[in-house]
Amino acid sequence: MALYLSWSWRVVVASFCFCFLSLFSLSAFGRPATFLQDFQVTWSDSHIRQIDGGRAIQLVLDQNSGCGFASKHKYLFGRVSMKIKLIPGDSAGTVTAFYMNSDTNTVRDELDFEFLGNRTGQPYTVQTNIYAHGKGDREQRVNLWFDPAADFHTYTILWNHHHIVFYVDAVPIRVYKNNEAKGIPYPKLQPMGVFSTLWEADDWATRGGLEKIDWSKAPFYSYYKDFDIEGCPVPGPASCASSTNNWWEGASYQALNALEYRRYRWVRINHMIYDYCTDRSRYPVAPPECTAGF
Repeated sequence: MALYLSWSWRVVVASFCFCFLSLFSLSAFGRPATFLQDFQVTWSDSHIRQIDGGRAIQLVLDQNSGCGFASKHKYLFGRVSMKIKLIPGDSAGTVTAFYMNSDTNTVRDELDFEFLGNRTGQPYTVQTNIYAHGKGDREQRVNLWFDPAADFHTYTILWNHHHIVFYVDAVPIRVYKNNEAKGIPYPKLQPMGVFSTLWEADDWATRGGLEKIDWSKAPFYSYYKDFDIEGCPVPGPASCASSTNNWWEGASYQALNALEYRRYRWVRINHMIYDYCTDRSRYPVAPPECTAGF
């Protein structure tokens, strides 16, 4: 038997469907973020090309130049993420970097993703590094468990008063806790801009510099899209960075949850290939942050 609805119920159902579809459209499609809304080219404008109306960009490295871009503003705490597709094939000697930097020279704070190119068939390595109050040399390296040149993947830095977390597709690969109470520097006073570069680094990038760039494979391309910055802009309201009401300071972001921790341990056990904390040739005594506890 067919279901019959009165005129008034038809209006209600139609209104509900319209509202549902409207909400879905807003949540699914929203306002597309374009490159020029938040970023500007800082190096070699001719080597950065906008795609899809500026919703994506292509970075180019050739024998003439690499290139780079930066956010128009600096931020103090928050979360930044981008979807990146790295250089396919033989990318040895190249570095694609996505990082935050206070741009304050000797006392700089910095949070780095550096994607180290490889010879064809070898895994891509991502190196992370952290500078706090001018002190760096905190490199860790992880071999990615997928081909980051085959498709876009999301790379994220979460930075709040409790910790800094580097994520690859929602999988945490590195955590740096705020252990200021134990005398360990933590970046919290200087706002940082968001940067990215594509450049030649064949003196160190692949197997410590043993593998050089094969320029016959140039030009090299990497791609970016879905630019997302959520944080306290500086200059801006002074109360923003200290507010506990910011979503990234909430209880669920103050430590890894159980699932995140399992994923984190999986990466560390199965895919980590270098950790400065265990490099006794560089640090006969482990740096204090390495023994301060997770």
